[in-house]
Amino acid sequence: MHQPTFCAVAVALLSAFPGASAGMYTKKSPVLQVESKDYDQLITKSNYTSIVEFYAPWCGHCQNLKPAYEKAAKSLDGLAKVAAVNCDDEANKPLCGSMGVQGFPTLKIVRPKKGGGKPTVQDYQGQRTASAIVDAVVQQINNYVVKVEDKSLDKFLSDQESPKAILFTEKGTTSALLKSIAIDFAGVITIGQARNKEAKTVETFGVEEFPTLVLLPGGDAPAVVYDGELKKDPIVKFLSQAGEPNPDVPPKGDKKGDKSKKASDKASSKPTKSTSSEASSNTPEPEKETATQEAPVIVETALPIPTINTHEKLIKECLTEKSHTCVLAFVSDSTAEKSQRALDSLSQLAFKHAQSKRNLFPFYEVPQSNEGAASLLKTLDLVGDVEIVAINARRGWWRHYDAADFGHESIESWIDAIRMSEGIKKKLPDGIIAIAVEEPTSAPAADPTTEAKTEDEAAHDEL
Repeated sequence: MHQPTFCAVAVALLSAFPGASAGMYTKKSPVLQVESKDYDQLITKSNYTSIVEFYAPWCGHCQNLKPAYEKAAKSLDGLAKVAAVNCDDEANKPLCGSMGVQGFPTLKIVRPKKGGGKPTVQDYQGQRTASAIVDAVVQQINNYVVKVEDKSLDKFLSDQESPKAILFTEKGTTSALLKSIAIDFAGVITIGQARNKEAKTVETFGVEEFPTLVLLPGGDAPAVVYDGELKKDPIVKFLSQAGEPNPDVPPKGDKKGDKSKKASDKASSKPTKSTSSEASSNTPEPEKETATQEAPVIVETALPIPTINTHEKLIKECLTEKSHTCVLAFVSDSTAEKSQRALDSLSQLAFKHAQSKRNLFPFYEVPQSNEGAASLLKTLDLVGDVEIVAINARRGWWRHYDAADFGHESIESWIDAIRMSEGIKKKLPDGIIAIAVEEPTSAPAADPTTEAKTEDEAAHDEL
């Protein structure tokens, strides 16, 4: 019998019998167990995006989903809520019915509405894997982070009384970690993000390393540089010296803006370093990843995708006759949703392979405004706002990522195919590869095994 039909019949039969059933998730589970009486408070009124599983303990498909769902909950800890409702419990049946549950498991993503009001609820219809669930939820996290550019810096700093924080980064996208912190401090501390290419902004604060987080407590207090781990708990503790974070569901009538603390020290454009005792004392040790725990999706703490801004650098890194495989993400606007999705997926992959100490070819973000990028895209006959290609100039081939979905799982499958030398390689058109200055005879003979080791080593490590 087809699953939805069977489950629908089962729901109808169970509704005729009173009594509650033991839930499928234990108290130690990372999945938040929600009941009808607290669903509104924990999910509907939450500041965080949630994914909610409506299940029945006797459902085999629900049991099969449980390991992946708990892995997703671990990865999304502190970023979004991963919850479950036992629809076999008599008290929860009205809630399950009102949510349109007709089969098990049913997963729904609940996204808070900016400015308040009824949240948006949509069915999750993706693959039932931890990575797919995480990717879908991350895309639905509200973004309150302010983009700080040279042209907007004065406006950002105009209200000197209100506390602010700026993350200086090489990335053009905003991580789930920073988004979650902005949610925690919405109306309390304005969270901004500035790229390393914003020369005026970087110089104003004397930033030399990326990423760097700078807190402007407000009033006459000097700016402070965070020197702890780029993890949520210690960052929240550091920022709390300027204002208390929001509770998950703010009390009725609470004015968030009144929470910010006023500091009395004289402000300074050049930030001072915070000491470990002031900002990052008692920082929890990072949890060791177990065999059942997937790499977290906090890509800001991992490997940001470097940017190639000039034609010369594009040639040097990827288009000489000695260049190995490069993955290039050509984006017309790095702040667009599609661009952020693609770049975040590549960042997650770079982090995943780095954590596993695998040797993987480099990923680069390339603005389409780059003269060399525009010329290359035209030669390859690519016209999309976001185009991802793999190029091996040394061997003269390229591959195009032609899927419509820029999610983590889809791009990872494409990357894995390249690593495993699967699929069709297209020949690079003439004129793309730059010839080295040296005479060909002066260069050492290429080792035919080097390329294979670079691209396939990760695949061997999987065994």
